[in-house]
Amino acid sequence: MGLKALLSRSAIATYGRNIKSAPREVILNPSLLISALMYASTAIPLTWDQGSASTITSLTGFQSHFGVSSGSDPSAVKNIVSLVYIGDAIGAALSYFINDRVGRFRMDYRAAGRRSKSHVSAARIISGLGIGALGVTGPMSIVEIAPKEIRGLLTSWYSVSMMIALLLSTFCVYGVELHIAPSNLQYQVVWFSPCVFMFLWVVASFFLCESPRWLVMSDRSENALETLVRLRGLQVDHPRINEEIHDITESINLENEVSEFDHASSFKIVRDFKETFTVPANLRRAQQALILYAFPQVSGGNSMTNYFIPILGILGLSGDSSRNLFLNGMYALSKLFFALFTSFFFIDVLGRRKSLFTGITMQMISILYLAVYLKFQQEGRASHAAGEAALASIFTFAFGYTTGLLTLPYVFGGELWPNRIRSFGAALSSTFHWLFHYAMTYGLPSLLARTNNWGAFIFFAAWCLVALLYVYLLVPEIAGYSVEEIDRIFSGPWVVNRMPWRKSQPSVLEGQDSDDGLKLTEY
Repeated sequence: MGLKALLSRSAIATYGRNIKSAPREVILNPSLLISALMYASTAIPLTWDQGSASTITSLTGFQSHFGVSSGSDPSAVKNIVSLVYIGDAIGAALSYFINDRVGRFRMDYRAAGRRSKSHVSAARIISGLGIGALGVTGPMSIVEIAPKEIRGLLTSWYSVSMMIALLLSTFCVYGVELHIAPSNLQYQVVWFSPCVFMFLWVVASFFLCESPRWLVMSDRSENALETLVRLRGLQVDHPRINEEIHDITESINLENEVSEFDHASSFKIVRDFKETFTVPANLRRAQQALILYAFPQVSGGNSMTNYFIPILGILGLSGDSSRNLFLNGMYALSKLFFALFTSFFFIDVLGRRKSLFTGITMQMISILYLAVYLKFQQEGRASHAAGEAALASIFTFAFGYTTGLLTLPYVFGGELWPNRIRSFGAALSSTFHWLFHYAMTYGLPSLLARTNNWGAFIFFAAWCLVALLYVYLLVPEIAGYSVEEIDRIFSGPWVVNRMPWRKSQPSVLEGQDSDDGLKLTEY
């Protein structure tokens, strides 16, 4: 087989053909891109809070006002860092009661206004109410409006927005450290800044497109058709519009027909709960969403971000507060770059499974090196070069985490649920995601203390290995399928075929007559 034939069968070539096969108006439609960008930007409050909370305790003004002894001591800052995730979990759960009643973008509108900083402990939980709700509706809304050719790309914009906010928040703290004298104004500037974004988001929300699927479920088929025409940039009689609106309507009608539960029940939560956990295909979705949201926490992904400066100290790599804040900013910058790279070259190009394999493997190797280095460093046998390699491993860890367990759960969490219970499923998985996040963030100082520090990194690496096995055995490839087509995948066996991504895209056969008979070439 020649090089040209090999390249034509590659994932990148297949992805390119799929993009070219779609009408240009669909891929480059301003209404679609602006709506997806705005829904993705709902991630900004989340990681602005995460990034600022992980560094703001190093500010002298914050320490003196709130009585924090040290920003480098995990035990001293764990409440400040972790309390917001309780509010996130509550907000994610409450979003279920609003999403299907008021729509996707109006839910974002309500959530964006909830932010308070009046008292550090109570405000951390209160601010989480809005953050948690936004974390549900953002990825879910993108999935419901995106064409299948670039659904993974657009959904991964949510992770890119997370990294942009993480970068801006950490450098905001760094700038405050350099240019504002120690006072209450230091942390007030950091905490007030995202309010400007929230105001702008509320204004921009009036220009968003609602989800066509939600409109169909709300018996507003005419509005759904108008919105789909706007999102795709095609004429109302275009075959693609007719096919897509037919698939959406047919899928929702079929879900309603085959459901064993009372549609008119006033206890919608009871109906959705039963349908999620008693229908085998939905139970498979539930376990997959919950586990994929748990892996980022138990594998140390968010722990590294939340406790970046204390971890530098544990590894013997910290310096003064300015240097630590600068390194934290560079860590955020690297995650932003990796998120951009992943969104364009991994999610839809290589597929979900290969992206997870690549990311988890890199994360596991880097965290294992940190564990070994820390053990040798505690024994006084680590060289300066080994310390520099440990710092590099932290950034390698960022690449692995961003490519795999950071981005993919948001993509999977939004696209694997059927239309009928998508709001319940997204709220359920996001609620448990924040509870796992809180548990690991609050418990990390104790884990470090009880395992002599280096044992915690072994713990994270072990979970990376478990994640690899789980993805290999149980996670199907869903790149290139429409939201409606994904339901057929989850109706099959739980254990996937050995290499299902080879069949994830339809093949094209080209026939050519020759003296030897009919010659077929597969692309």
